[in-house]
Amino acid sequence: MNSLYEKYFNKPSIRDARKRRSSDTPRFSYQPQSHLGALGAGKTYMIKTYGCQGNEADTETMQGILQELAFSPTEDEQSADLIVLNTCAIRENAENRVFGEIGRLKQFKRHNPDLLLAVAGCMPQEESVVDKLLKRYPYVDLIFGTHNIHKLPYYLESAILAKERVIEVFSEEGAIVENLPKVRDHAYKAWVNIMYGCDEFCTYCIVPYTRGKERSRQPGDVLEEVQSLASQGYREVTLLGQNVNAYGRDFTKQDYTFAHLLEDLRRVPIDRIRFTTSHPKDLDAQTIAVLAKGGNLMPHIHLPVQSGSDAVLKKMNRHYTRETYLNCVDALRKHIPGVSLTTDLIVGFPTETDDDFMATLDLVKTIGFEGAFTFVFSAREGTPAASYPDDVLAVVKKERLKTLNEIVNAGYLAGNKRFEGQTVKVLVEGQSKSDPAILAGYTPHNKLVNFSGPADLKGQIVDVTITEAKTWFLKGRAV
Repeated sequence: MNSLYEKYFNKPSIRDARKRRSSDTPRFSYQPQSHLGALGAGKTYMIKTYGCQGNEADTETMQGILQELAFSPTEDEQSADLIVLNTCAIRENAENRVFGEIGRLKQFKRHNPDLLLAVAGCMPQEESVVDKLLKRYPYVDLIFGTHNIHKLPYYLESAILAKERVIEVFSEEGAIVENLPKVRDHAYKAWVNIMYGCDEFCTYCIVPYTRGKERSRQPGDVLEEVQSLASQGYREVTLLGQNVNAYGRDFTKQDYTFAHLLEDLRRVPIDRIRFTTSHPKDLDAQTIAVLAKGGNLMPHIHLPVQSGSDAVLKKMNRHYTRETYLNCVDALRKHIPGVSLTTDLIVGFPTETDDDFMATLDLVKTIGFEGAFTFVFSAREGTPAASYPDDVLAVVKKERLKTLNEIVNAGYLAGNKRFEGQTVKVLVEGQSKSDPAILAGYTPHNKLVNFSGPADLKGQIVDVTITEAKTWFLKGRAV
């Protein structure tokens, strides 16, 4: 594709997004477009990111591409020449916020007709979203999805030079594009994608349709990226995937699993390795055995359970039971003493009874999670659960969420209190906005710690004695 001013119009199809084939994943390397190197000269951009760590990693890639094209970042939306909304589709409220933001940004288009407004990420992967954008928001100039970020230079070429509106969303299983440029948002911590997509098809979740099939990066590419980050002075990486425990399952020519990857990463000279997210059904004994070796593998596992009721778990298509989840937790605690466990929980799933909800509360109390993301069920068009009878009253959902959060918050506090009086290692991330003398950072167990210290400790791992535990953070003093 070398021609200038190519016109793009390709809408998503949820029917195509459902398809899964056994063919190997296409893989290729990103090639900078030298003829477009000055496309953004004298122009500024702003990216507003919504959603998960995967979206944050995608934003870093977009930043890399834009700055390769000579765009400069700005925090002033009134003067920006390009504003990109990198969106999340996981819940209806998130989508409503984005549509509200698109409406608000219209004023800047009136004042600056040359402003380019782009909507990217998961929302454009939905048919209904693109139809709504085309019908109600004609001033949106670029619409593209999760599979084609690498084509951003071409889209900008058409939008800037030819004044063409670009709508291109691929409803496909997905490829893997290596060597994409990145401008990372953190100086000491980095996201590293190890795989993309999801094949779990939980009945409430839109992600398999917006992110494509599960496809793993080659081990050598992951290890090379982490090694490079270590050589640049990064202290911590977080491995990203919708289901990291399924890493390598799609390989047809090698037997290499998530456990193998963690074992190899233990040998990389970087201080901390974390990962998210784990699916309980795929967290196997081999992975737990590697995690038990410690070293640079951190003792914090985010393990979404979603519900404590077997009946609800079955309707969610989660492929495990309450008992098997508890067995998994027992194995983690047996092999990794003191491990910190956090989770995701949904209340108000269709047909959830009072007994189902009480089973969830009982599970949360039994396990003693040290944190949780809690949500009210949100029906997503195109998913099976969207057609289920939503027979739980809104007032009941709201009350259940409140009750659940009270128990979850007690778990937050209890999980923090166990560190009172202990000396822990804190990776210092920065200073408090309200008091530059207060530094903040995280422990191996992913606990936020605030303590007094000089600014030159940023990026260092320091010993801090915990003096007081609050619900959301720990107070301490540097040793």
